[in-house]
Parts: sequence; structure tokens; C-alpha cells
Amino acid sequence: MKYCILFLLLTASGMAQQVPDTLFSPKVNKRADNFTIYIDEAHNNFHTKDNRYKPFANLLVKVGCQVEGFTNKFSEESLKSTKVLVIANALVEGARGPFVIPTPSAFTKEEIKEVKAWVKKGGSLFLIADHMPFAGASEKLAKSFGFTFYDSFLFDTNQQGILDFSKENNMLSDHQLTEDISSIKTFTGQAFKIPKKAESILKANEKLVVHLPDTMWRFSSKTKRFSAKGLSQGAIMNYGKGKIAVFGEAAMFTAQLAGRNQFKVGMNSEGAEENYKLLVNIVTWLTEE
Repeated sequence: MKYCILFLLLTASGMAQQVPDTLFSPKVNKRADNFTIYIDEAHNNFHTKDNRYKPFANLLVKVGCQVEGFTNKFSEESLKSTKVLVIANALVEGARGPFVIPTPSAFTKEEIKEVKAWVKKGGSLFLIADHMPFAGASEKLAKSFGFTFYDSFLFDTNQQGILDFSKENNMLSDHQLTEDISSIKTFTGQAFKIPKKAESILKANEKLVVHLPDTMWRFSSKTKRFSAKGLSQGAIMNYGKGKIAVFGEAAMFTAQLAGRNQFKVGMNSEGAEENYKLLVNIVTWLTEE
């Protein structure tokens, strides 16, 4: 199978070669209220504030937010003063490749219980979980809110991982979060099933296929797969007094340079010029009362 060459660079052995593109700095017109956004750093996260999610953090600072790392395990006490929490590509402590199924949860049962209660009381959660093993590591947390993750990879029918969600192809919803956006690019990731109360922003269709390998980035004719039609790669939902945004791909919200040739992956990529707007709009929605 000829999977997208770019993503073959991002195997378990090459993942460390992804570095933030610190020169990425789009012009922004919107201003957010002076909220503090916390990015989880306590769960072996692949994307953190001062590393691969530095462009994510820089953009939010640019629109008026403060961004801090969240370095504690989740509890009623640690979440008490937090309004917005971002969890990006968490893994269980000590996890390292090669990654094989089943993927253990990055969060304890007690942590999941506390996060769910925190959102219900008014917290805003931005959960980002990429392709295997990240989808599997956040599966139980997502399930507590009614989202079904598959520890998988999302490709189109040509086995390409760079995906275009646009209003023209009806894969980008016409929604308040996308009113100033015509197209969003994503970079593999996963697709998931959403609960009835959720609204899908990035809508998968019959041209996308979920692949379920036993080992990360290893595919064959025997690899299980099914149509992604009806699934989502990004959705939002009100939950109790709080809010949750769930997205199945992490690179779309940052700007990275990958591999020896420094391929641009994320908001800095050609065709992804509007991705930063979606990030700003999501955070604005999460911080609204």
C-alpha cells in the first residue's frame, strides 16, 4: 500500500523529528477575552505548550489569551481554578514505540470522573487525540462524554492522509465556528462517532476510510478497515454547564517542520491558510459564557 510519503516520515522512530515552526505568525483580527488557557503537560503529551504546540500557544497569546502548562494530574482541587483545559495527544506514562494494540488509557478512572464533573459544572474542555496510539489513549475519556474513538488512522480512498474539509465538498459544516472559513486541512488523524447532542464541524464521508492496524504505521492487505461515512474528525457539544470540543487530529492546530527536509505540517502548510481561524473560533466559543 502506498500511503502518503509525508506521513511515513512520522513513524515512531521519526516522530521526534517534528519541531515547531517558530516563524509562523498569521495576522489575526479577532480578540478574545483575557482568559487563561491551560495545556495539559502531565500525561506524557506529544504536544505541549513550549514544544510542538508552541505555535498553538503563540497564536492564542496573540489574540489576547494567557497560556500556561497544566502540570498536575486531574482532580477536583487541580481543576478548581481552571476555565479552559486543552488535552493534546496524551499517552500513558512511560509509553514508547513500537505502539501496538491495545493502547492503555492515559488517564485513570478517577481522573476521567473528575474531568467529567468539572465540565458538567462549567469547565471547557478541548480534547485533541490523533491517530493510533493517541486515539486509544484518550478513548475512555472521550467515551465518558459519549464520543466513540477508534484507535486508528484516517485516509482517503487513495490512501492519502492530507485531507481537505471544505464547504464546497460539504465536509466542512456551515456553522458559527466556520462562518469566516471556506476550507480546513487535516493531516491523517482519526475519525470518531459523536453523540446525538454534538455538532460535527469536520464531517467524514464515503471517500474517507478508517484503518485499524495492530501496530502503529504498519499496514497490509489484512489490516481491518471500514468506511468513515457518518463519522467526524471535529465536533463540539454543550455538556451540563460546560462545553467540550473534540478533534481527531493535532497538527492542524499547530505549525511544524518534519523530517530532514523540514516539510511544513499544519497551519503553515499550503492549503491550510485558514486553519488558524478555526483554532481562534474554537477557543472563543469555549471561553464564551
